[in-house]
Amino acid sequence: MKLMRVGNPGKEVPAILDSQGIIRDLSAHVSDIDGNLFADDSVKRIAGIDLSSLPAIDKNVRIGPAISKVGKFICVGLNYADHAAESGMDVPSEPVLFMKATSSIIGPNDTVELPPASKKSDWEVELGVVIGKETKYVSEKDALAHIAGYCVINDLSEREFQIEKEGQWCKGKGCDTFGPIGPYLVTTDEITDSNELDIWLELNGERVQNGNTRTMVYKVPFLVSYISQFMSLQPGDIISTGTPPGVGLGFNPPKYLKEGDVMRLGISGLGEQQQKVERYKA
Repeated sequence: MKLMRVGNPGKEVPAILDSQGIIRDLSAHVSDIDGNLFADDSVKRIAGIDLSSLPAIDKNVRIGPAISKVGKFICVGLNYADHAAESGMDVPSEPVLFMKATSSIIGPNDTVELPPASKKSDWEVELGVVIGKETKYVSEKDALAHIAGYCVINDLSEREFQIEKEGQWCKGKGCDTFGPIGPYLVTTDEITDSNELDIWLELNGERVQNGNTRTMVYKVPFLVSYISQFMSLQPGDIISTGTPPGVGLGFNPPKYLKEGDVMRLGISGLGEQQQKVERYKA
């Protein structure tokens, strides 16, 4: 299933994309696409619905973040060896974890706003993993059973804030609008192998990132298991699993986002996003 949330910001309704590419209204059956949907197995009820019986929604509707009420937005750093190399860093001996502010989350096609002081904002297409049930000290072999689905994430990063300022990476990762998620949450039954997905990003029509999740250093089941050893994961939590090479930091000289830029990005089977870049104006 491809679960969605559509409508104006703060007024999104739950929806589903049918096999013909028509967006269907789910609001008569579920209240939202969030952790509760998976925690109480309401998602199984959706699987039994005749989608053609649901009201169609205008295809031009705004698409909101694929999941609501995200509790934790956990990211994995340097999880592609070639991206670590372009960043001038070693491949970590175990996963590097950091948090991204949930206030950074926006819809997949919403405008990205550069912070007023930003000079080095960057792009990062990533595979997102959405947790489907309580996950605590889970084994790697059982980890996949704890995943609700997958989505596309643009883990935008302000490199000066992230690397050159004191403290943790969260300064450069949690800026408002720096977490586009969607266009939909694709349930695990539609993705046979999360470690074999093409992943790419274009900047102003130029393909700058072009990879495959098979080159991740730490694969999805290991990441879910590993993170659960340090913190419990709840339904609706998101893990962003790292980015392939081709980010602006890796160019010589580095290339960073500016007003008017357009990013288009996607992952096979999970859809595409597109964001225009503006600078925040009070």
